Amino acid sequence: MGKVMVVDDDPNIRELVCAVLRNGGFDACEAACGRDALCVIVEEGPDLAVIDLMMPSMDGYELCRNLRRYHEDLPVLMLTAKGELPAKVKGFEAGADDYLTKPFEADELLARVRALLRRYKIEASQVVQVGAVTVDRNSRTVSVGGAREDIPRKEFELLFKLAGFPGRTFLRERLIEDVWGYDFDGNERTLDVPVGRLRERFPVDACGFRIVTVRGLGYRLEVLP
Repeated sequence: MGKVMVVDDDPNIRELVCAVLRNGGFDACEAACGRDALCVIVEEGPDLAVIDLMMPSMDGYELCRNLRRYHEDLPVLMLTAKGELPAKVKGFEAGADDYLTKPFEADELLARVRALLRRYKIEASQVVQVGAVTVDRNSRTVSVGGAREDIPRKEFELLFKLAGFPGRTFLRERLIEDVWGYDFDGNERTLDVPVGRLRERFPVDACGFRIVTVRGLGYRLEVLP
């Protein structure tokens, strides 16, 4: 099912998380700090990383920034006792894909790991299916129930980004950087108009998904059950 790297300075937590992962069908490797983790990645080639925040030598935030710089396609789940909103925001800003607080339930950890791996597999395929909508980045087309829908380029890129990781919360700043580029000199409200247009183009009842505003953070796309 894949290999997961567990990074935590507490050996008891590492042992527990690795046991949960192995019982769930995953291989597991581990590191005691961020610096060790960067070496383990090269040696073990994990498919996903579960990392703690408060660690010596290199904390989880710095590790996450390094992973995004040199291992962009590696999903990152932060597992930490720091559950306050500022800590979560800082984690997402560093590049984390998901955030789970300690103490945690084994089933929830496994569910989040599996969901992250599915999201990255979808992103790599360049073709995303959410509800009744198919977004094909190769041909730059969007179809609803087989009927093609023409939308502006920026709206297409925004939809592909959100749909490629259903359930993931994207910070406004991250979406602007990914869709408009690092040199964009507008403001965070730039997202409001294209998000509003996407909601109008793809109504929930007809398309099977919704774009949710996450107050104080950004947006995420949710697929209806």
